[in-house]
Parts: sequence; C-alpha cells; structure tokens
Amino acid sequence: MSSISNTSPMPSEAGASPPSSQKSRRGKHIKHAGSERFLPIRLLQTPAVALLFLWMIVPLAMTVYFSFNRYNLMSPDQTGFIGLENYQFLLEDPAFWPSIANTALLIGSVLGISVIGGTLLAVLFDQPFRGRGIARLLVIGPFFVMPTVAALIWKNMIMHPVYGMLAFAMRHLGMEPIDWLAEYPMLSVIIIVSWQWIPFAFLILLTALQSLDVDQKEAAQLDGAGPIRIFFYIVLPHLKRAITVVIMIETIFLLSVFAEIFTTTAGGPGTETTNLTYLVYSIGLQQFDIGIASAGGIFAVVLANIVSFFLVRMLAKNLKGANEK
Repeated sequence: MSSISNTSPMPSEAGASPPSSQKSRRGKHIKHAGSERFLPIRLLQTPAVALLFLWMIVPLAMTVYFSFNRYNLMSPDQTGFIGLENYQFLLEDPAFWPSIANTALLIGSVLGISVIGGTLLAVLFDQPFRGRGIARLLVIGPFFVMPTVAALIWKNMIMHPVYGMLAFAMRHLGMEPIDWLAEYPMLSVIIIVSWQWIPFAFLILLTALQSLDVDQKEAAQLDGAGPIRIFFYIVLPHLKRAITVVIMIETIFLLSVFAEIFTTTAGGPGTETTNLTYLVYSIGLQQFDIGIASAGGIFAVVLANIVSFFLVRMLAKNLKGANEK
C-alpha cells in the first residue's frame, strides 16, 4: 500500500500547469502561426492600397508641381519654376474673391432650402395617406437626374422667357415674363441645385424620422401639446443628428458645383454666378493657364479640407452628446 501511495501523483501535481519553458514555446508558436496567416492578408491588400495611393497622390502631386511653375498651353516654350507667383496672380484676379463669395452664397442658400424643405417634406410624408409610396418616389426622383439634364430642363422648359412654363403662367395671369437666368442668375442656379438636393435631405430625414418612438408623440398629445409644439420639442431634436449628416455631405458636394453653372449661365453675367470650381475651369480650359488653374485647385482642396474638418468635428460632437444622453 505504501508503494502505491508513493507512486500515485498528488492532486497538486496532476492539476499543475506546464512549465514556463513550454508556455513560452507554445506562445511563440501561436504568434508565429498568426503572423504567417496575417502576412498573406497584407500581400493581398497591397495592390489595392498601392492603386488607391497612386490614384490620389499622383494627381495631387502633379497639381502642386504645376502650381509652382509657369505653364501656359498657349506658350509651351515658356516654362520654369516661379515660386508663389501663380498664387499671387490668382489672389489678384478680379474674379477670385467674387467666386469665393458666390461659393459661400450658393452653399449656404442650398443648405438652408434643402434642410428646411427636406424636414417639412419628411414630416408630411411620415403621415399615412393613400398613394404615399408613389408620392415618395416622385419626390426622390430629382436626385437621380443628372446635373446637366436638370439644368437643361430648367433652362429650356421652365425658366425660358418665351417657351418656359413660368413664362406661360405669368402671361396667363397678365404679367410680363421674366428672363430668370439673365435678371436673377444666382437665384436661378440656387433654385436648380436646391431642386436636386432637397430629395437627398428628404430621404435621410424621413429615414431618421421613422425611428422616432410613436409613444412619445402620443404622450405629448395626451398632455395637450399641439402639432407645432410636438414638432419643435420632439421631432426636431430627434432629427438633429440626421440634419448634421445632411449638412456635412451636402457641403462637401456643393463645393464642386459646376455642371449647373456651365449649362445655364456659364458663370455670368460677368462673374455673378462664377464659383471657385468654375473659375478654375475657366482659367485652365478657357485661358489655358495650367499653372494658375493648379494654384486654384490647391486652394480649393485646402478649403474643402478645412470645411470638412469642422463639419466632422461638429458631427462627432453631436454624436458624442447624443450618446451621453
């Protein structure tokens, strides 16, 4: 009995962990196996990352290069490094500061119209009525129309002073038709662009509104709150994050509005509808000065990044505040 008791393992020995040397070898083996699996993933990702890097960096690097060089297609023999002269010529261009003002006016006006119009349409189409699905499709439709086609429709079928629908309605009411694109060019461009972006705001805000708990509205109605108070104290705070997303996305895209201006007013009369995008186009492809146009492109990239930085911070702050609640 004594020999059996001496050879049997103790409970502590049977449940003991393996030695530290075995642990280290096993850890190294697992780590090595993980690195072997991770390495092919990196190799598979490399072509896509390299292509994306070249796609973004090469055009930007070429733009920066041309912005510091004299390069006019009308004088290809006159080239060379000129430092910041292209930026100086751009800042001294009489159309530069009006283009910045027009860009800010266009973005601010379209944002205001699209956010307010999209919110009201979202509240309206959130109510049940017959044919709501078809009506929603009709409202969303303008967002899928190409900018050039939309500009042509508004220019020739709606705002034309002779054949347009507005001219026909004004003549029918005994009024003198208005040449909208000549007398109110910036307002006309704002209307056209807003017509395209209201459906986007409507779609985002309607999706957010459908996540609102109906019990909150019913409780407010039982407490005697009317539709206006429910809208301002329940619906609008609920749409706060969605409105921030709409503002951020639309601002980034509205910085590059071009087709509507090119098709309708060509930046005129004068510089009344020339934004920064159209100014860069006119300098590069109408005046054939690639150097100054590249300087304008770099300025546009810097401006877009500054705006995006503040918009992303605003969105992050909004989301953080909503999560804390």
